[in-house]
Amino acid sequence: MARTNLSEWLLHRQVPPKLAETMTSVAAACAEIAEVLRTAPIEGISGVAGTTNVQGEDQKQLDVVSNDIFIEHLRPNRHVSALVSEELEEPLLFERSADEGGLAIACDPLDGSSNLDVNVTVGSIFSFLEVPADDPGAHLLQPGTEQIAAGYAAYGNSTSLVLVYQGQASAFTLDASGDFVLTAATLTIPSESAEYAINAARERFWDEATRTYVADSVKGEDGPLGKRYNMRWVGSMVADIHRILMRGGVFLYPLDSETVAKGGRLRLLYEANPMALIVEAAGGRASTGPGRLLEAAPSSIHQRIPVILGSSAEVERIERLYQQL
Repeated sequence: MARTNLSEWLLHRQVPPKLAETMTSVAAACAEIAEVLRTAPIEGISGVAGTTNVQGEDQKQLDVVSNDIFIEHLRPNRHVSALVSEELEEPLLFERSADEGGLAIACDPLDGSSNLDVNVTVGSIFSFLEVPADDPGAHLLQPGTEQIAAGYAAYGNSTSLVLVYQGQASAFTLDASGDFVLTAATLTIPSESAEYAINAARERFWDEATRTYVADSVKGEDGPLGKRYNMRWVGSMVADIHRILMRGGVFLYPLDSETVAKGGRLRLLYEANPMALIVEAAGGRASTGPGRLLEAAPSSIHQRIPVILGSSAEVERIERLYQQL
């Protein structure tokens, strides 16, 4: 059977050369991270690095390594003017000549790294933005609707790469030669689902809309939703969203009484926005509860936001609860 690799897909989708080359650089970074993760326990690359990131979180050694890999692959790319990373306090600006640059990448180099020691799926999340080549740093705070592409890599029993471009989400799998091979040309999330993903240990902090939705789901066939639900929670956003893309469901990390002062838990530019673009392209819905997530205007590069993503009918049910309660 004929196989389509990433380079062929980029040509087929008529992705502009500047963006295609940058997508290729990001994919190469993800392939290298996958290899590092595969051998990390043998090489002794594990545990905390002894440093914290801008959010005050302990950095794992592999957080730092993954961030360095992104930099190593993007710095030589003449089209990339800036990199925003969860692991960097300020944007990293690359020196470019007058006819170069024009793109910025916002990324979480290694999402879910707290799960590394127990061999749970982790990932990289990234967003592609257009910026003026002469002043990229001043134009990074764009709403998610302005993303020209986005994606993530999931490092599990195989390495998956999901990319969204012009309203279509596609999936690739890393083969033994280091090439990403197309395995799903068009991803579609079922509109209905019977699974939800939320950290149930935070129930005491939830708002009324979240509490009501989960309570109604737990009641199953005898409740107002009229069907049995199952809860799924990995604790790695990439793993939870990848499952939802494959078989439906809804992911919730809402604003609650403990995170309200920060604006939420997940970061808008490099976690929520790229995932929201992918989910919407796959026919799902992305919300903050009160409104569409992709329309949120960022005020800082590390801004946090409440996130509800997944099957459209489930997200709409939750949005109605926010309107009613």
